[in-house]
Amino acid sequence: MEQALTPTADPAWLLRETGYELLRESTFETRFAISNGFLGVRGGLATHLGACRAVPPRTYVAGLFDTPTPDSAVPELVPAADWLEVRILLPDGPLMRHPDRASRGLTLDLKRGVLLAESRQTSNAPLDVRVRSLRLVSLDARAVGMQMIELDIETGVSDLTLEATFGPTDFELAPERAELDLRAWRTWRSARSLAIAAAAALQVDGMERQPTERGDLTWSWTWTASPGQVVSFQRIVAVTRHHSLDVHSGSRARKELAAARALGWRGLIARHEAAWAERWRSSDVRIEGDTAAQAALRFAAYHLNGAVNPADPHVSVAARALTGDDYRGHVFWDTEIFLLPFYSLTWPEAARALLMYRFRTLPAARAKAAAMGWRGALYAWESADTGAEVTPEQTVGPDRKILDILCGSQEQHISADVAYGVWQYWQATEDEAFLREAGAEIILETARFWASRAALEPDGLRHIRTVIGPDEYHEGVDDNAYTNGMARWTIARGLEVAALLQERWPETWACLSQRLGLDGPELGQWQEAGRTIATGFDPVTGLFEQFGGFSTLEDVDLKAYAGRSVPMDVVLGRERTQRTQVIKQADVVALLVLLPETFPDGTGVTNFDHYEPRCGHGSSLSRAMHGLAAARLGRAETALRYFHQSAAIDLADTHVAIGGGIHIAALGGLWLTAIFGFAGLSLRPDGVAFDPHLPAAWRSLEFRVQWRGRQLSVTLDQATQGLRVSLESGPPLTVFVGGIKHAVSGAAPLRLEGVGG
Repeated sequence: MEQALTPTADPAWLLRETGYELLRESTFETRFAISNGFLGVRGGLATHLGACRAVPPRTYVAGLFDTPTPDSAVPELVPAADWLEVRILLPDGPLMRHPDRASRGLTLDLKRGVLLAESRQTSNAPLDVRVRSLRLVSLDARAVGMQMIELDIETGVSDLTLEATFGPTDFELAPERAELDLRAWRTWRSARSLAIAAAAALQVDGMERQPTERGDLTWSWTWTASPGQVVSFQRIVAVTRHHSLDVHSGSRARKELAAARALGWRGLIARHEAAWAERWRSSDVRIEGDTAAQAALRFAAYHLNGAVNPADPHVSVAARALTGDDYRGHVFWDTEIFLLPFYSLTWPEAARALLMYRFRTLPAARAKAAAMGWRGALYAWESADTGAEVTPEQTVGPDRKILDILCGSQEQHISADVAYGVWQYWQATEDEAFLREAGAEIILETARFWASRAALEPDGLRHIRTVIGPDEYHEGVDDNAYTNGMARWTIARGLEVAALLQERWPETWACLSQRLGLDGPELGQWQEAGRTIATGFDPVTGLFEQFGGFSTLEDVDLKAYAGRSVPMDVVLGRERTQRTQVIKQADVVALLVLLPETFPDGTGVTNFDHYEPRCGHGSSLSRAMHGLAAARLGRAETALRYFHQSAAIDLADTHVAIGGGIHIAALGGLWLTAIFGFAGLSLRPDGVAFDPHLPAAWRSLEFRVQWRGRQLSVTLDQATQGLRVSLESGPPLTVFVGGIKHAVSGAAPLRLEGVGG
């Protein structure tokens, strides 16, 4: 057990905190969370040894949604039972009622995907004890979690009791079964089942002891502790979720538990670590010269790899992943725009599963569009398991007034964002089966929506009125540049997909077009719609107006508010903010990142310089998008500033909202800034391209990506402005650098110098 409880030797792979502060506990619980895409466990105290808790413990199960009350319309991710609960008792009370708080330490071992904890009892008790623990949720067998605790008795003699129990499930789950090795529950309203099977063991000096008391998933051992004694506790759980009420729901949990017990704790750890080693081989990013950036990217990749389950197309990644209660476990545009590129280029199987979630929820998107009077598919702004719109209708504002939430009806760019994710995955993988079976239908139905949504008016242009763009400070606007630009792009991709199917898979096209009722005249209408949707571009200034009338609003100098600690809509008030040019987050700048070809030569810089100083960064997504835009424009130092500010959201103790979960999209944005920004990676139909701009402090940048069945290793060197691209597996490909084609094969890596900007 000593090896299991010892963290990786290289500190660059470790995140540590020491000491104990009640008010920071929720931050620790978020930052040190562990997850495998099915199970997520917040990183709280390893044992309930008498310490106070700022927040209740949380174990999340992906896809386990229910509405909390009969009259609630908004489903939430339901916490499962706390399977880590342990109490260690002396005859007169808890062992750790006088803990040495300075000895308390948490270590998140990113390389191994485990959380380690340590603490000591003080000398004012009958026993001096060192307590160490490990917890993991297996990346190899995602139903399985494991807990290990070791007690080293240093001084004293006393009877000692260790109780292992399961914490309450609150009111969200109704109990169905309770047996010695199994419990099962059901949700009250959503017809979901949850089962947990568990086994536990305790050894004293290597000899296993039978429990002195045994109950339903509870164990208790009592023995006499003495100096030099080593006590080892292990618990293995298997958790299963079912999308229907099933009286036999525990059978699969028992089967998963039996397989885990057959491996034993050593085998479980070995397979879990091997799975993490494979993920790191594909997704690690190495930086020389900036230890803070290296730590941030490792932290980001750790949470990104732990957020998704490639075997489950019924779920997607929520805004806080499986690490916190914020946003109720709902899925937003964040997934396709900020997360999917990481998965498409490092873990295509995971990217495919996320997009299959969008395909499975396509009926709900069609229903939403139809209910609002349009054709095609309008995806929910916030979605849960079914894909129905679950955005709350109201919230309480900073002034304690009730505010209407309009995003669910007006923030419609989500349908273009989903199509963008599908197309980017296709460009990265050329997954023909996915395109034919799912992807093409998503793009065609979202294109159909935009052709229906954009209304032709007397000025000869089609307008998209009464929407909310990414800048959510301004509601009910007309012709938002991001929305209109992405709508035009989606329609163009719909026409391209239709032509591709007709050319390469005519039988697929015949079947799909008949089922969708899609014919030549409608495609002709799409062409006309795509040509005539208003863009808001002014050729004189070179600016895209963010929305109709934006330029006439009050221009506020945000430098005057540089010291603020709250968002600008709180500073100015909601109503005044809507009358100003203050932007919540990247909007036109986001369009610049996603569709740079939309901007005529030189106008990308013009638009960035115009909109950057007007952005208040009221969203955790904003700085990463600005950093990516700056990097692609060659402004590496500006991009690096945004990179570190984005990293600080989860890694510095300056963000008030971290207790609700990690900001997974901001973490995805760090990877995007490094790979698509500083390395300048872009995807082409005929290869991959690089336009690198490393920050001065970064001596080198090294990473791997996958493209259409190939594994590439890429290294950038600051001193020589050098680029090295090695093909580690797969057939030869074409790499473009500065617009020049280069052939790369396994036998001939590409080596260039003087290519950095």
